[in-house]
Amino acid sequence: MKRADWILVLSVPVALAVLAGAPLVGMHDVPLRALWHDEGTASRILWELRIPRVWTGFVVGVVLAAGGVAFQAMFRNPLATPFTLGIAGGASLGAAIAIFAGWSFTLGWLSGGAVCAFLGAVATIGLVYGLTRIREGFSTATLLLAGVALNFFYSSAVVVLQYLADPSRTYRMFRWMLGGLEGVVGFTDLKSVLILAVPCLVCLAVLPRELNLLITGEELAAARGVAVDRIKILVFTAVSLMVAGVVAICGPIGFVGLIVPHVCRLVLGPDHRRLLPGAMIAGGTFLVVCDTVARTVVAPTELPVGVITAMLGGPFFLVLLLTRGGESAV
Repeated sequence: MKRADWILVLSVPVALAVLAGAPLVGMHDVPLRALWHDEGTASRILWELRIPRVWTGFVVGVVLAAGGVAFQAMFRNPLATPFTLGIAGGASLGAAIAIFAGWSFTLGWLSGGAVCAFLGAVATIGLVYGLTRIREGFSTATLLLAGVALNFFYSSAVVVLQYLADPSRTYRMFRWMLGGLEGVVGFTDLKSVLILAVPCLVCLAVLPRELNLLITGEELAAARGVAVDRIKILVFTAVSLMVAGVVAICGPIGFVGLIVPHVCRLVLGPDHRRLLPGAMIAGGTFLVVCDTVARTVVAPTELPVGVITAMLGGPFFLVLLLTRGGESAV
């Protein structure tokens, strides 16, 4: 096997080790036997708080990294992320409206804030798609412009709501937009994320050839038999829906969908047959490690995991640009 194949194979036990070890790390020591024996409080901490949080964090990381890989291929832009098209902005506005209005309803196991965030993200998907279809075809340039325009609008609307809200609600809006997993209790949030993540990830998993060809250019991809518009619509829909589900539960957690695809592309190469699964494994592992740091580094206080990913991702990306230089870095 090639070096990249060995790295991909070895990443699986590393990810499993992180998934197994992360729930045991925290402010309170939890014995390993609490996994299969009722140890009272220790077992409840493990099975109601830490394991659901770690597993949810892994799935969230998988979704964000896979979305970053797919969007970077579709847009042929190494700076594209799952949030490029304004999905996080739409979700943030939805959550901000729910907090500002004081809505406390629930829909099934979902809170009113999560429902409004998801609706805001889905509305953004519809708006971006509608704006793109005004012109003939499915132009990635129009997609990007629509996403940028909506992001500006959403940001200004959220700022207005924060200014008008009382201090406690302003803080809740600010805290939600940092992104985090501390609200995950039990397995209901994991179930909510998986409902959209599984079918959307399956859609992306069957498209490595098409993603490889899209990078070479739409004309060449079409000449090789790729239905370019249909594939772009499929990628856009799959990534947008699964990211909407993630942001509704965890808020916008930045940099995972940007940095992880870059690192995996450097290590595994540009072939999406390796890059996509490698980024999914690395993204999940990366976010679990970051969340473990977030909940332990200043214990008993927890940092939002979005702060940790930004602290790690921002400097790393700058170093990558400086050491590899210009376009070669991306």
